[in-house]
Amino acid sequence: MLAQGAAAIALGGPALAQASYPDRALRLVVGYPPGGASDLFARLLAGHMTTRLGHPVVVENKPGGGAVLASETVTRAPADGYSILHVDNGILTYNPALYSRLPYDPDRDLAGIGFIGRFPLFLMVRPDHAANSFADLVARSRNGTLAVASPGVASPHHLALEMAKRRAGLQATHVPYRGTPAAVQDLLAGNVECAVVDCATGTPYITSGRVKTLCCFSEARSPIAQQVPTLRELGFANAVAYGWQGMSVAAATPAPIVTRLNQALLAAVAADDVQARFRDLGIENRASSPAEFAAFVAQENAQWRPLIRELGIKLDG
Repeated sequence: MLAQGAAAIALGGPALAQASYPDRALRLVVGYPPGGASDLFARLLAGHMTTRLGHPVVVENKPGGGAVLASETVTRAPADGYSILHVDNGILTYNPALYSRLPYDPDRDLAGIGFIGRFPLFLMVRPDHAANSFADLVARSRNGTLAVASPGVASPHHLALEMAKRRAGLQATHVPYRGTPAAVQDLLAGNVECAVVDCATGTPYITSGRVKTLCCFSEARSPIAQQVPTLRELGFANAVAYGWQGMSVAAATPAPIVTRLNQALLAAVAADDVQARFRDLGIENRASSPAEFAAFVAQENAQWRPLIRELGIKLDG
């Protein structure tokens, strides 16, 4: 009888913990410094998730090594739902192809909570540039002198450029910067001829006419730039790319807790001020379950990991 009682207590422990979840503060780990797009959206959503969950969701910045440090922090934390990872293309899709060794395996060690949004990418030049269309730019690129800026090696912007080179005939040299604002400033200053820029940074420049936007990498035209054609409608059906963000937890986190976090995330993304911010910047979002988010990531993995390996890009030597 004593043994049976002990077993019942042992079995009841996790169930009781799940039923009372959360009963203390949670942390949302971001793999990038304060002030960037990932940090800003993490903080915006954390505030709404705090209200929904009844306990603080505290953003913790752990920049370093392509967000490897942040990812390792969450995968090694207890799988109890109190450590959440803000994830993106790099963390879930690119890093296994970019690093020879990782202290975690995103396919095995992380479970998706849900999707935050997709950030459309644009190819832009200065307003006085001779190219008035993507076709013009491709023609001009054949002289071998076109340089295209991005916010960094193996960023979604860089990989979108490489995709355009392979699938749309663009000939260009990649020029990596330390962040999108630096790339845009050098574009406007005339230090680089062209740049791939995401909507979170590029929208004010696009809508004000401070840049000439030649194409968008989305499936459909962006509401913030209805005049800008997509590469798909220009005849390059497979030339689609985005930046994107979501949230994950350690893979062994109990399903009821993942569901609770998914509900909190969906409510946060649906909040009026978040939706207004998304509309203003042209960010695309849709409600997703953990299973739908996992399916989306699997599709991204199948597309981008082979390209990274083909390009031979490595971030650990």
